[in-house]
Amino acid sequence: MKRYVRLARPFTLFPPLLGIVSGAVCAFGSAHNPDPSRSVTWAVVVTIAVGSLCASAMNAASNVVNQIADLEIDRENKPGRPLVTGEISIRRAWKVAAALYALAIAPTWLVVPYPYVSFAQRLRAPAILHAAFFIYCIGALATFVYSFPAFGRTKRHWLAANVTIAVTRGGLLKVAGWSFVASVAVWEAWAIGGIFALFLLGTTSTKDFSDMEGDRSHGCVTLPIRFGVDRAAKVIAPFFVFPWLLIPLFAWLPDPGHSSARLLTGNRAFLTVLGLVLAAWGVYAARLLLANPEELARTENHPAWTHMYLLMMSAQAGFALGYVF
Repeated sequence: MKRYVRLARPFTLFPPLLGIVSGAVCAFGSAHNPDPSRSVTWAVVVTIAVGSLCASAMNAASNVVNQIADLEIDRENKPGRPLVTGEISIRRAWKVAAALYALAIAPTWLVVPYPYVSFAQRLRAPAILHAAFFIYCIGALATFVYSFPAFGRTKRHWLAANVTIAVTRGGLLKVAGWSFVASVAVWEAWAIGGIFALFLLGTTSTKDFSDMEGDRSHGCVTLPIRFGVDRAAKVIAPFFVFPWLLIPLFAWLPDPGHSSARLLTGNRAFLTVLGLVLAAWGVYAARLLLANPEELARTENHPAWTHMYLLMMSAQAGFALGYVF
């Protein structure tokens, strides 16, 4: 069991879980909550719990599939992983991935917002209300698009790789969480998702610096390989800061779909402070990144990479608080 836990890389499973919960809480506290009573029922709690666990299962399946696709690269970059050492066979890994994908996707068909409460109602709800199911399907497909040549293997190109990750693990993750409680056909859901997508569009490359040797030898032209370590660090740095400045901006801008409402309907003062604090933290992380870019290529878990994860999770928690108040 320990081998399979290592294969799933459990430390990466918490961010998507938190992202789903945060997105659902934002929808619950927003002006778009379809339940006029805004009561925290068991149906709401169970729906969010199921969806968040499905997100973690999806991420685990993605991790397994990525390791299968990158086996030769990992022989150089990650020699201790269980597929490289032979502790788990490729055939068994595929079976694990298939089981995880089934566990991740199938239950989300029952994730439908209010007023569909009973099992039968959720099962037969109109297809447009099953947004979570379709978003999860897109997330599963994106894993193969990112990893395998037959699907495009966007990992080979520095921009396409980042867009794939940013759209799915940044934007759509938040929208999926929102869909557990409210309709995704509102500007607010996509505005919140867009902030996280923009953040990951640049910062996700932080991890590529330590993998340059293996990536280069297997045809993956990541950002630091394409532009060099120094220039790549300068490209990444603004993405630690500017996405968070959109939070106070969106908190004060009107909603294009409802001119009488704000784009972000959470606590405006809290969201403004949150954005400024995250931006200040991002400045600190960017300074770490730019202080010694060459260290990024020699250290697997550089402090800038750690701050990237902490920033993202803090922003998830902060958004949830901003819609609870």
